[in-house]
Amino acid sequence: MTDPAITRRTAVTAAGAVAASGALIGAAGSARADERPFRADAHGRPHRRPNILVILGDDLGWADLSSYGSPHIRTPHLDRLAARGVRFTDAYSAAAVCSPTRFGLYTGRYPGRLRGGLEEPIARPDELLGIPADHPTLGNLLKGSGYDTAMFGKWHCGFLPWFSPLKSGWDTFFGNLSGAVDYYSKVSGPGNVDLYEGEVPTKDLGYYTDTIANRAAEYVRKKRSKPWLLNLNFTAPHWPWEAPGDRKVSEEITARVNAGDNRALWHDDGGSLDTYRRMVEAMDAAIGRVLAAIRATGQEDDTLVLFSSDNGGERWSYNWPLSGAKASLNEGGIRVPNILSWPARIRPRQVSDVPVITQDWTATLLEIAGVTPPASHPLDGRSLAPYLLRGAKAPGHDLFWRTRQSRALRRGRYKYLRAGSADALYDVVADPREQANLAVREPEVVRALAARWTEINAGLLPYP
Repeated sequence: MTDPAITRRTAVTAAGAVAASGALIGAAGSARADERPFRADAHGRPHRRPNILVILGDDLGWADLSSYGSPHIRTPHLDRLAARGVRFTDAYSAAAVCSPTRFGLYTGRYPGRLRGGLEEPIARPDELLGIPADHPTLGNLLKGSGYDTAMFGKWHCGFLPWFSPLKSGWDTFFGNLSGAVDYYSKVSGPGNVDLYEGEVPTKDLGYYTDTIANRAAEYVRKKRSKPWLLNLNFTAPHWPWEAPGDRKVSEEITARVNAGDNRALWHDDGGSLDTYRRMVEAMDAAIGRVLAAIRATGQEDDTLVLFSSDNGGERWSYNWPLSGAKASLNEGGIRVPNILSWPARIRPRQVSDVPVITQDWTATLLEIAGVTPPASHPLDGRSLAPYLLRGAKAPGHDLFWRTRQSRALRRGRYKYLRAGSADALYDVVADPREQANLAVREPEVVRALAARWTEINAGLLPYP
């Protein structure tokens, strides 16, 4: 049970989305002059079920977009997307690494409910390590309700012959199954080109960010009678550190991978702030082409677009003022940019500080599409549809995370964190950098949140 003394949701901050060149002013999540508090507004317009475009960046830090405060990366297309809808300041990934978060997005449940969701991340083929074909997913639930479904880019939820997007409800797939590939050669291991058209190996030597975006743009331009779900999963800005045109870097990385260097793709000896900037800006430009295709075909008003990252930033990322990074349960490892746009139903230039996690978006998208998940696999996320569309109070629920070494739970403004042998407590509204440990001052809050973490954890699979 939640403790009423610590469950009061903070008021929605002053507001909204983004000027293309704007930088944040003041503290983390502060609104700019062109932003306003979130307020549901259905416009009084009739609407059909929307097309749904879910875009994932890979290892993109919370402040890596200009609309979230990056001092040197310019992301005009994502900034424009935010200006068309809502920018969330307190959004989180389901996990601190990529595979578990994707489990959370596709199933709407805690990653630890499936064996594959315990991997941090999935790194080898195994018949247990993936989303089972008979498990309800965003793909097969929407497909069963009349949506065309497609995925372009990174899957990372299990390997063939046991698992693939086609086995989990997506009609169309073009992309990679593993966690990382070279941006040009698409190698993921010695002699292994990890690129598939459906479940058939294929080759493409273009820059991967551009390739999958072009495929996505082609997909949305096709005339169809059904609404569509499109998952566009970039590997950018994940290592190796290759921006458009860095073919010599690609050739070197590919040669090292094929020679058996199992750290080559990690690219520990490469990259720079400028390379990272170019990678993120290339992703933004690629997203811009997809959004332009949606506009050109007259689908913009009736297309819901959700942008997020699978976890926090890594080596070259800008996370200020958050502490920690990918793989940690500090804010920098799990707080991510989230932008939502649906012009037919959601007012522009808004910002919301409602805490939201990956699984909540699954529940939200299913409700908006009119799909009820089966009782045999109840969702762990809470739908934001009543909040977004009808002005209801946002669902205030506990946000839960775990890794093999750490545990965390957020309730309202408080976050319980145990990353070693001692419990910590932070007011992440006042202290998003997690520097003022309130555990000694607020022992009852620590006990309540630790007990709730233990209660949730008891219902999940143990780590092997």
